[in-house]
Amino acid sequence: MGKITFMGAGSTVFAKNVLGDAMLTESLRDFTIALYDIDGERLEESFIMVNALNANINEGRAKVEKYLGVEQRKDALRGADFVVNAIQVGGYEPSTVIDFEIPKKYGLRQTIADTLGIGGIFRALRTIPVMDDFARDMEEVCPDAYFLNYTNPMAMLTGYMLRYTGVKTVGLCHSVQTCSRGLLNHLDMTAKEPLKEKIAGINHMGWLLELYDADGNDLYPEIRRRAAEALDEGKYSAQNDLVRLEYVRRFGYYCTESSEHNAEYNPLFIKNKYPELIQRYNIPLDEYPRRCIIQIDRWKSAKDEYVNGNVTHTMTHEYASKIMNAIVTDTPYKIGGNVLNEGLIDNLPSEACVEVACLVNKAGIQPCRVGRLPTALAAMNMTNINTQLLTIEAAVTRKKEAIYAAAMLEPHTAAELSIDDIVKMCDELIEAHGDYLPKYN
Repeated sequence: MGKITFMGAGSTVFAKNVLGDAMLTESLRDFTIALYDIDGERLEESFIMVNALNANINEGRAKVEKYLGVEQRKDALRGADFVVNAIQVGGYEPSTVIDFEIPKKYGLRQTIADTLGIGGIFRALRTIPVMDDFARDMEEVCPDAYFLNYTNPMAMLTGYMLRYTGVKTVGLCHSVQTCSRGLLNHLDMTAKEPLKEKIAGINHMGWLLELYDADGNDLYPEIRRRAAEALDEGKYSAQNDLVRLEYVRRFGYYCTESSEHNAEYNPLFIKNKYPELIQRYNIPLDEYPRRCIIQIDRWKSAKDEYVNGNVTHTMTHEYASKIMNAIVTDTPYKIGGNVLNEGLIDNLPSEACVEVACLVNKAGIQPCRVGRLPTALAAMNMTNINTQLLTIEAAVTRKKEAIYAAAMLEPHTAAELSIDDIVKMCDELIEAHGDYLPKYN
């Protein structure tokens, strides 16, 4: 039939979600599933889990294979129709810890640091070389495969793949699917479904441009009214989403990704000079390391559940299996995908990686043109795009000056640190990440 290769298969829970969805999709149930990782223990755990899942929900119809390490990577990819990417280069330790602790010495605090910020820059710099290796192998052994990238920083990694490799790539994020309903839940609103929405921008800062209920009623006037009440009077269930509601008040529109993410994408909310803003907007500093520790502990206690043979699955909202099914069966499906701009959004650069609605069918992934974003929204996106493009340039040229420039133009970093401290911090991060980074000159 066909073949799905999962890169970073040691991400057992996410592998279960994506591959479990595939096993519940009739057109994909007989596919070969190739699991690839560089961590033998985690790979084996996922191999046991996927085999159990195959037996329990798929009548054993899939063929499950495992491949360990760089030496077996080409074999894992050979003949693949779809490659799912979920790697994390450097993991929580040492790399995520480094990304948080060194900037903290300079007074630079972060929440998530996987998409933008100094943490996002260095996550991209250590991940792009690995993904470039994937691309060269794919060009040789599965040149027609689709590369479904779930790894952050989404815009930088997907943008690199689309601009500097020949691999058919789309970036996929969870936030588009949950944006509208999450907003309504935060504001204690109900609306007749199906909802009609229009979302466009960049990953983690895509804008909910329109939202209508099933009867064609515009929901934004009530959203804007309640957003102001949530901010001024503490009403509704929105107290962990105040940054995005401030976007609604100041710019008129809601954004796809969470407030803890967006708090660090601009110079407005995390400011040493105004520490009271942290409490006012409920900003969880150091949130990602905290989540990592919780996830590691949770995995230790949940591991037996995944590898004891009793694992089962229900369909998730992840795009991957829907994309595969649409291409295999020529059944049209709409996604929010990360693709090269190339005229899709008029007031953003053509080389930027943007997040827009895409039609998927046998012809592949076809982005839909948006036109112009409202000026303020495009301006907010550009502050992030500047850093994304410069980080990609640094990865391509291997020049430290490009890293410095990316950091100097990163909105939160530039708002907090001097030029000299930015350069010193980057140099310290380069040294600390060691062999996870290529050599820069």
